[in-house]
Amino acid sequence: MPQTPLHATHEKLGASFTDFSGWEMPLKYGSELEEHRAVRNDVGIFDLSHMGEITVQGPDAAAFLDYTLISDFSALKDGKAKYSMIVAEDGGILDDLITYRFSENHFMVVPNAANTAAVWAAFEARKGDFDVQLTNNSESFALVAVQGPRALEVLEPLLSDDASALSYYSGAWMTLDGVETFVARTGYTGEDGFELFCASDDAQKVWDAVIGSGTPCGLAARDSLRLEASMPLYGHELTAEITPVEAGMGRAFAKKEADFVGKDALLGREPSVVIAGLTSEQRRAAREGAEVFLASSDEKIGVVTSGQPSPTLGYPVALAHLDPQHAEEGTEVEIDIRGRRYPFTIAPTPFYSRKDA
Repeated sequence: MPQTPLHATHEKLGASFTDFSGWEMPLKYGSELEEHRAVRNDVGIFDLSHMGEITVQGPDAAAFLDYTLISDFSALKDGKAKYSMIVAEDGGILDDLITYRFSENHFMVVPNAANTAAVWAAFEARKGDFDVQLTNNSESFALVAVQGPRALEVLEPLLSDDASALSYYSGAWMTLDGVETFVARTGYTGEDGFELFCASDDAQKVWDAVIGSGTPCGLAARDSLRLEASMPLYGHELTAEITPVEAGMGRAFAKKEADFVGKDALLGREPSVVIAGLTSEQRRAAREGAEVFLASSDEKIGVVTSGQPSPTLGYPVALAHLDPQHAEEGTEVEIDIRGRRYPFTIAPTPFYSRKDA
């Protein structure tokens, strides 16, 4: 099973590990609740080196991405990032990913670890006559995330340039404690934060530079943080069985003029389900796979895709695929949890938003 370049360091820190997308990754180092709270109130440090990195270079780089993904990349400015999706011909989601534009002819696409091979295969299959060079740099890159209210404070003394000048979803090459690093103001926690891309050989130096100022955090905290922020996770909210229309991403291609894979399947499509938030005043949390019913009814309207108690809010939260006809906020529902139904309410998302957002 693959391990990140920082695996030995995680062992020394006492991490417990889990199989995540075929990688042996730190689940937690002690208390996942303390790790979660560190990100909400201070700063947490994550090793995300399992994520993929695919470089797209050449005169047709933007046009290739316009065709390959659902969004418009020709209009993306240098130093900016865009969240998007790649779909099959039938519109089914193959992955959700972030693309960074370094320059007019140079982009970096970051797919999820579980889907890197599928995204790479799709990129190669769609290259056609586009004048581009595709490079899978996933094994040569490492990624360390610094997330939380003090993220900027931690990084400022270490960086060659002013990270405060970076707006949300932008990035720039800088040196961090002497290491060439792409510093992106992105993240998956609902907090301000930065993701630090560097060569795998430099991962230890980058980690050592920041870990003394923050709490090491594993995948358990990352999952509870992203759920509070209502960020979808591939394999849960997002799958090949639904399209970007169901995922609420129809705006990405609503005005897109360029042809793209999946266009015919997506344009004019009505959603078969919607991704909705659920909360409850009782303490029992709904988990993935739990069925959702209209209150006081046997009419099933959906299924939970992610759910757990919210450490920040103090009550259960969940995301679910629901029938669009019954997904109005405020609707009372019941969720079957191990044979007994519990009351929940369809709620606005995100469940949590940081105060300075």
